[in-house]
Amino acid sequence: MAGFSESVLSKKLDDLNASQQSIQTLSLWLIHHRKHHVSIVKTWIKEIQKADESRCLTLMYLANDVIQNSKKKGPEYGKEFGGVLKNAFEMMGQKKCSEKTMKSITRILNIWEERGVYDKRQIAEFKNALEPPEKETPQPRKKMRKSETSDDKKNSKSGRDWAKAEKEIEVEGMKELHVTLSPRTPPGDPPEPEDLIKALIDLENSASSDAVVREKIASLPPEVSEVNLLAKIEDKLAAERLAVQVNEAVTLLTDYNTRLVNEMEERKKVASLLRDFIVAQRELLEQAEHRLEEYRDKLQKVCLVRQEIKSHLQNLPDLTALPDVTGGLAPLPSAGDLFKIH
Repeated sequence: MAGFSESVLSKKLDDLNASQQSIQTLSLWLIHHRKHHVSIVKTWIKEIQKADESRCLTLMYLANDVIQNSKKKGPEYGKEFGGVLKNAFEMMGQKKCSEKTMKSITRILNIWEERGVYDKRQIAEFKNALEPPEKETPQPRKKMRKSETSDDKKNSKSGRDWAKAEKEIEVEGMKELHVTLSPRTPPGDPPEPEDLIKALIDLENSASSDAVVREKIASLPPEVSEVNLLAKIEDKLAAERLAVQVNEAVTLLTDYNTRLVNEMEERKKVASLLRDFIVAQRELLEQAEHRLEEYRDKLQKVCLVRQEIKSHLQNLPDLTALPDVTGGLAPLPSAGDLFKIH
């Protein structure tokens, strides 16, 4: 892993993507170089300022991972990020983020509050910065359904929306225990294209595509699977040989069946990912078609205005010349001619 410098940090932030692996890798590197926490956090807030909605969410996931995993080694990151997070949430609030992004950010804030990462006063400031209260006549609050409340509590307690796994990773020659705390994609949300592509590539090496094992199973002698052929055994040596073949066949088939079961589960997950991805793409397609139709109308109106301007220009008189007394055309007098004293 490279040593710390601002240019290396900028390069790593440019390469950062929304995948858990990318966030975890950069988080480990930042924690390892925590003595540069002031410069790192200053660069992070600059990235938030110029980032779009999706990029802001990824940077928030990174901050969350760094803040929580660095607590055992020192409070530097927690304090430094605490001084800029309100400003960061204000920037995100000004970007008019989508409902999905706002829910993801709110989940991070709720987790921080539950785990005591920041106190309730700070969390309230962050939430107000993200969604400032509107100055309107207060509307009566809708009563939340009991099922919704219980589901939210269950999700929060069970951590269904949050991945938590310990992993020992080597960082610049030193082994460190890293706890993955970044939020998972909640059920129903479309997957990132990179994650979907990786899942599809993994299926290419699935059990049903393993021609070698399938050929081994097809070449098993019929005696291992047909009971009526046991009568043909003539001596103990033949029976022992058959027993060895049967045991090998059992092991082979058991392992292959386990792989097939795992493949079925993976295919179900991929099917679910594809379904969510297709739904999201259809929504984006509808939005794009609507936007295209809207701008086609605007283009048509602009073209009509351009045509009208051309028509008017052709009908306007030519003012570059004036008629003289003889009926011919004479050039316009200059300013000097107009003010010349006769």
